[in-house]
Amino acid sequence: MELIFIPPILIFIFSYFKINRIVMSVIASSVIIPAIYILYNPFVSEYLMTDKLSSFILLISSIVGIGVSLSMISAPKRLNLDEKKVKRFYRFFGVFWLGVTISILSNNMGLYWVGLEFATLSTVYMIKVSPQKNANKEAWKYLIVGAIAISLILFGIILMYSSAKHNLGDYAMNFSALQNHSNEIDKFLFEIGFLISAVGMFIKMGFFPMNLWLSDIERASIYPLGALFSGILESAIMIGFFRLSLIEMNVNYSHLIGFSYTYGIITLFMVSFLLYKAKDYLRLFSLSGIEHMTLIAIFWVSGGYFAALLHFAAHALFKPALFLSGGILEQTKKYNFKGTLNGFDNKFIPLMISLLLLGVISLPPSPMFFSEIFGFKAMIDVAKDSNYFFLMIGAVFVILLLLSLIFYKFVSVYQDALYSQEKQTKVVYKSEILMLVIFIIGLGLLLLPQSFEFIEGIMK
Repeated sequence: MELIFIPPILIFIFSYFKINRIVMSVIASSVIIPAIYILYNPFVSEYLMTDKLSSFILLISSIVGIGVSLSMISAPKRLNLDEKKVKRFYRFFGVFWLGVTISILSNNMGLYWVGLEFATLSTVYMIKVSPQKNANKEAWKYLIVGAIAISLILFGIILMYSSAKHNLGDYAMNFSALQNHSNEIDKFLFEIGFLISAVGMFIKMGFFPMNLWLSDIERASIYPLGALFSGILESAIMIGFFRLSLIEMNVNYSHLIGFSYTYGIITLFMVSFLLYKAKDYLRLFSLSGIEHMTLIAIFWVSGGYFAALLHFAAHALFKPALFLSGGILEQTKKYNFKGTLNGFDNKFIPLMISLLLLGVISLPPSPMFFSEIFGFKAMIDVAKDSNYFFLMIGAVFVILLLLSLIFYKFVSVYQDALYSQEKQTKVVYKSEILMLVIFIIGLGLLLLPQSFEFIEGIMK
């Protein structure tokens, strides 16, 4: 079990020495080895557990980690980073990965919060790696918003702990104990705690009412950090929502549905129009990420666990790949979509990026196409068993309407990128090609029947 923490510790230590970026990339990519090991060797203790859910999320996050480490081989050339800044990025990437791993594998609400705090503080310093002038300002903005979100999560955890302390004692902090003994807790106090923690988690992922801060920060950061935000940090946050919502389902399912649907629809409404007005790739990808995390939360609380986890895995691979592709697309003209898919000597580059752009809006055979089919089926099944059938069906149609607006925006961007007459020669490094290939292979593997069977069995 301890092996899982060795790669981030090594990354942190080696960041203090002069080291070849390729060697550092290999060390960073080694995070996948213990992730594969724990997938087949489950472990449960008072503080940590490697059940199917946490092992799956950690494995997907590890693939993202490999992609990010590959992109850092060419990042200094592409982004004009000196050795000191590269070392800083890797140093805090090690701390970030340590915190994320703790959160994903945690069986204790307090330990889960500690992991999120590690990840939050480390990303503040990684934002400062960017050579952009507003990077320091955005780092402070992230620290303030992150502090608000993490404080809400902590306060909610304290209330949820208090709701079960009189019956479960010290085990009142355990996710598994709370779920197994949900009938023995103070339901009112737990619901208040869950509501406050969920709002903190949603704010940390850019949900309403703070929709713009995440896109501002990712725009000011280097491309690999945007990939970390969208593919790994959100995974660590979302697993907390997954575990707590399973307990809330046993406490009061109708309240969970009402809260999640209402919050989700308001967020989608705001994000869809902000996304429609997006002028550059990073804001487009950032706001789209909020949309997908909203869908994942709604699918999950609707009982569509397979749909939520398939969508989660697809998003965790699609979005980092697109963020890292932003460095390729924007190398000649930032804040502009026109002609960005032109000017490549290697014809496979625009093809791979096109597959990512079209796949993330759920065009078949994207994994998101299947996840949304199963997800909306789960929502309709919940509506059929509800006393508010027409209200919930109306919610489904509203969500579909907002998604169609987002779909139109991405198709419009793709057409601008592909059919503009402006062409400028673009440089693509071998490490970036390998990065794109790894993400596309990972997305292809999600479509295998064996993958569907494994994901379906995670919550059984």
